[in-house]
Amino acid sequence: MEGLRAFFSNPYLLIGWAALMVPSLAILIVDLRRNNSHLMGLMKLVWGLTVAYSGPVGLGIYWLTGRKSIPDDKLWRRAFRSVAHCYSGCGLGEITGVLIAAGLLALGNLMVAAITFVLAYVTGFALTVGPLVQEGTSLRDAFRDAVYAETPSIAVMEIVAIVVELTLAGDAGMGDPIFWTSLIVSLTIGLAAAYPVNLALLHFGIKEGMMDPRQHAET
Repeated sequence: MEGLRAFFSNPYLLIGWAALMVPSLAILIVDLRRNNSHLMGLMKLVWGLTVAYSGPVGLGIYWLTGRKSIPDDKLWRRAFRSVAHCYSGCGLGEITGVLIAAGLLALGNLMVAAITFVLAYVTGFALTVGPLVQEGTSLRDAFRDAVYAETPSIAVMEIVAIVVELTLAGDAGMGDPIFWTSLIVSLTIGLAAAYPVNLALLHFGIKEGMMDPRQHAET
């Protein structure tokens, strides 16, 4: 474990990460504007955050599952869009939680885990309930649907991500490179862990998933 921590403490990893993430985000923005402007605003935000968190990994998921040019919309593609939606909200909550609890307040691991999980759950939950209410679903029904559809995905994603983050970072502060590299790694591992959960939720009809990107595309 010490060797792993030493590896992720290398500040050049952050430079390398930025060199991959920034162009990935630029490619996404250009493609959304030129070729997939028909996507609803929420999904554009989802893809933007996904690529910001996971760089070329997020861009690859978008390219294979989120564009109007995809050849089909099989379950595996739907599951990737679904987990990206969950990831965008949870990731925002997780980053906020870690920055506040570990970076600014320097709390113990238990409190960091609790605060991060709560913020990730609330943010991910809101990203589901909000659009449902805007579409005309009652708040009560939207809340109930979100509990069933999102809780398993959020729970797995955040438990895995938080464990990875705390294991790698330990008591590192915001001035330590490993604080940031472990956050990047934990987010992407959390995404991978939640993918099969979303696959199962869609397969069994518990979750509807996000819109087929080929719908409403300009001809």
